[in-house]
Amino acid sequence: MNLKNGKKSNLQWAKQKKRNPKTKCYGVSQWGDCEFEYIENAAKYSRAVYEAGFSPICPILFTPLFINDEIPEEHKSGVDIGRDFLRRSHVLVVCGDIVDEAVKSDIATAARLKITATTLALDGILTVMTQGQEKADD
Repeated sequence: MNLKNGKKSNLQWAKQKKRNPKTKCYGVSQWGDCEFEYIENAAKYSRAVYEAGFSPICPILFTPLFINDEIPEEHKSGVDIGRDFLRRSHVLVVCGDIVDEAVKSDIATAARLKITATTLALDGILTVMTQGQEKADD
């Protein structure tokens, strides 16, 4: 059991509650400036979500393969692709400690769409901001 303050992490709680492994979790973060570092961190977070029994969606891992962020039109297309994946997700997972404007925007979009939002640190401790559900305390 991954504990902080004597509580199970919410991914562990969700797994215990037999969540469908097809539940899509959209991962978002202020990934950083170093391309190799943010790709490595995104992969670690996605792995943690996968190990919890969910299907991770992390556009930062695949959009750079075909989107050139240096071109404003393509950058906007990349943002639109990410938002489309967020809309199709069941859970928003905010990874890491830093929340920038893009992350705040995704959190606001999730709240507007009544998508459950949760946070994930690399140590696995989570907090959940649910939409119409109680927070797990067991």
